Amino acid sequence: MMDPLVVVAKIQKMMRDNLQRVGDAMISGGVDNMEKYQYMLGQARTYQYLLQEISNLLNNDEKEQNDGNVIDIKGKGSTKN
Repeated sequence: MMDPLVVVAKIQKMMRDNLQRVGDAMISGGVDNMEKYQYMLGQARTYQYLLQEISNLLNNDEKEQNDGNVIDIKGKGSTKN
């Protein structure tokens, strides 16, 4: 059985590749009318949205796996931003 993270990584790669293809077609003049432009823009936005949602889910999953300890990444216990 394939590791779920491998499956997610493959899906992300496929979506990034498709997003790149849509962007390349739009930039290279592959759009000859406004309807096609709107359709391709919708595709690009959907790929971007889905990639962001997957990233958010993966980040939330990592946070949930944390044992509850707060880690000071600034190194001095500072609470300043």
